[in-house]
Amino acid sequence: MKYSFFLVILLIPLNLFSQYLFENEEVLYSFKTTNNKRVVVIKEKNNEYIQYRFGTPDRIEMEFPAERNKESWALFQYIFYVRGGGKANSGQEIANLCFTNKGYKYLIYDTYFAESEKLATGILVTNLQNNKTTRIKGIRKNRKESLFFLDSETPLKFDEQAGFDF
Repeated sequence: MKYSFFLVILLIPLNLFSQYLFENEEVLYSFKTTNNKRVVVIKEKNNEYIQYRFGTPDRIEMEFPAERNKESWALFQYIFYVRGGGKANSGQEIANLCFTNKGYKYLIYDTYFAESEKLATGILVTNLQNNKTTRIKGIRKNRKESLFFLDSETPLKFDEQAGFDF
């Protein structure tokens, strides 16, 4: 009885994360937000599709795109910038992955600035009609994987026109 109880306790975290991930998928980037939601960007293991998921452990509130197919890769814009040299060179790392859905632009960011030693992750959601932006802050220590160099690991294309934001 005692053994069964501990086994169930150990499996709960796996079960909660499995709602965000199917057996044929892997995580490209993931983090918890300060309001206890989870952001997960996944891809099918053979690069058949990419998808953004957002929600609580009990309910996925948003998936983009709805269709899981090869065309999904073209719906995301990706850009990153790395300048080394530490504080002396104002070193920085900025990576953005963005998409547009139903009149809103979603920009997932992951940043590091050497001068302030500031690390940040989160999402900027911009209403494209009134340009109002809402920042959803991520908890960096809960981050899984990285947004950097996705263009070398996936069909995502580096998009210089995407611009930077954070």
